[in-house]
Amino acid sequence: MKKFIITANWKLHGNNVLVCHFINKLKSYFDTNQIFSKIIFAPPVIYINNIKNQIQHNNFFIGAQNVDIHFSGAFTGEISIDMLKDIGVTYIIIGHSERRIFHHENNEYIAKKFQMIKSKNLIPILCVGENLQEKNLKQSELICRNQIDAILQLQEEDIFQNSIIAYEPIWAIGTGQTADIKHVNRIHKFIKCYIADNSNIKLKDIIIQYGGSVNFNNIQNFINSEHINGVLLGTASLSFETFINIIHNIDQYCY
Repeated sequence: MKKFIITANWKLHGNNVLVCHFINKLKSYFDTNQIFSKIIFAPPVIYINNIKNQIQHNNFFIGAQNVDIHFSGAFTGEISIDMLKDIGVTYIIIGHSERRIFHHENNEYIAKKFQMIKSKNLIPILCVGENLQEKNLKQSELICRNQIDAILQLQEEDIFQNSIIAYEPIWAIGTGQTADIKHVNRIHKFIKCYIADNSNIKLKDIIIQYGGSVNFNNIQNFINSEHINGVLLGTASLSFETFINIIHNIDQYCY
């Protein structure tokens, strides 16, 4: 069966008490159950060290929610790729619609982050997706293609090797409105074929997660889908019971 990747993006949530309680329960679950899925946990950066020191598991990896484009310097409040690597981060989420909208990050800026992450042998999770107006205008594929083209224009034929794409339609993020599974499959297939046709990465090696109001009630739809290699969870990852139930459900079906 296919290897499924579960990414938890905690966004701007958490405190010491919540993190400690959550991680203790997660560690206990890992100690008493077989885990087959790959789990990437991306909390706010200040909690990364604490989490990494508590959980040591072959299928558990630490992710970061963002990275700056500079290695060092007078950039108050930013976190560099070297700092993230230094504390054990393996995966870094970039291009999330919240960064694109609220921090005005464009495709070219995100491509710089992508290239920087790859230069340090870390793994980018590149978020792509359209808003509701673009969807209604049937521009979903066009928008995703433009976002991917910014990476392809770096002119490195293996740029998408050892990377993850996360298709996150903006209109589905945090709204409770999950994208129709036929739509998701169509976009995932399009992205995979487009990358394969424009680089030297093989179709079977392209990994795409779906994100956008994924929860325990609809997770089965994504497990069953041919072109979906994982899920990027937001709200569903903040509840320990929901998060564990999703992991358990995926592990039971996929392995």
